[in-house]
Amino acid sequence: MFLSYAADDADWARMLAGQLAEHGLSTLHDQWSIEPGKVVLHEQEAALRASTHGIAVISPASMRDALARDEYAVLATEAASRGLHFIPVLLGHVRRPPFAAHRVWRDFSDVTGQAFASMAAELADIITGRPRPTDAVPSPDNLDAANPSPPRPLTPPADPAFVVCYAPADAEYGARLAGQLRSAGLPVWSTDDLRPGDAQFWTIRQQLRYAVAVVVVMTPRSQDSDDVTRMILEGQVHGRPFVPVLLDGDVNFHLAATWHLDARDHTLPDAAQLDLLRRLYDDVRHERPVRLPEATHRGPGGRRVPVVALTQSAALGQLRAHLAEGEYAHADLLTTRLVLETAGRLTEGWLSRRQAAELPLDLLAGIDALWAGCSDGRQGFGGQLALVPDPGRRGGLYFLDLGAALGWRDSSEELAPRVYSDFVRRSAPGQEQPGRLVRPGFFPTLRDPGHENAHDWYDRWSTTVLAIHARLREWKATS
Repeated sequence: MFLSYAADDADWARMLAGQLAEHGLSTLHDQWSIEPGKVVLHEQEAALRASTHGIAVISPASMRDALARDEYAVLATEAASRGLHFIPVLLGHVRRPPFAAHRVWRDFSDVTGQAFASMAAELADIITGRPRPTDAVPSPDNLDAANPSPPRPLTPPADPAFVVCYAPADAEYGARLAGQLRSAGLPVWSTDDLRPGDAQFWTIRQQLRYAVAVVVVMTPRSQDSDDVTRMILEGQVHGRPFVPVLLDGDVNFHLAATWHLDARDHTLPDAAQLDLLRRLYDDVRHERPVRLPEATHRGPGGRRVPVVALTQSAALGQLRAHLAEGEYAHADLLTTRLVLETAGRLTEGWLSRRQAAELPLDLLAGIDALWAGCSDGRQGFGGQLALVPDPGRRGGLYFLDLGAALGWRDSSEELAPRVYSDFVRRSAPGQEQPGRLVRPGFFPTLRDPGHENAHDWYDRWSTTVLAIHARLREWKATS
């Protein structure tokens, strides 16, 4: 391991090196580590490039020390080029250099005694790959590194647009499609419109949040693309209209309940379809209900267009990934789609009690385990069952009471938020909001924002929830 520091910090750096040595680490920390007769600069450079780990002590002194700055630059370069594990260590309340600011650091400023020894031991554990102790105290540095600045609110773009999403392998058709929509006088945005200096993820989320509609080029490549999937889910969270374009393969799993354009001959939308998009643009601009055809999934000649079916293991793997990344709304939408697809009701977007009775209990158990695992048991089907009212009650009153118990509404007399994004903003696993403790059973919601423009969206949602909860009671009775 290479330890870089300024000459004025030598005594402190040797103390840290001594602590690391007690944990079995071999450290080059200054010229005294080099044998007599060797060229110091060459030996330091060779050792730095041969090291698998590097610690840079960042302090006011290191900001002034030319050699320390050079070593810092080499460490940053080696980290980028060959994966050297580069750990910034802060000393003396210093502002972090840009490369260091993008890595999790440890702040040793004002740390002495046992606290110093404990933090040095943690560094040694990280470098040697020892597992984190189960009783370890969370570090505030982790949170500061993960959230380096206050959240930037999403503001409307100058001109909300049709956001065209496609996988890189489908870029040729995606670019032609975007060009045609522009030629038709419609505002269009795609990732090809990102410019140097744009805040990439913020800009994409901004465009999706305020999109006129999300146009998805559906192919096996986009179905397998995590980036395209996240764009679909982000648009669905905010209730944006969708215009899928089936270029190749089957209908996307996440868009099965949505009407789509059939472009399997690789043609662009015709005049009638462009007129439909113009009417859609008009509806969105004037805040009128969006008018799109119902999903039929029938191709030319009445041939049925198949829908991509995710295996249960693949869908649960995606659900685990969304939960691990804190994407709770995305995980919620995937949960709903997985349940509906398993019941054969993905296109319809809702299910009855009879249809829910056929759901495999191992699927419900697998979904529950993932939600409960990400929230110490606060979220998931099991947590909901512990909170719901007497199962003997039926009808709308039961659903109103259930929603109040789970935090979907503040009381059984109040309405649930009409828009899904407003709805899920009320809760997140393990969080408290000002003046209100978040109820532990909020997720999964089984809401489908893709149907929020339908007049019967609430009936579809309530019917689905009551059907699933009836099946959940059977699950609990057998477990």
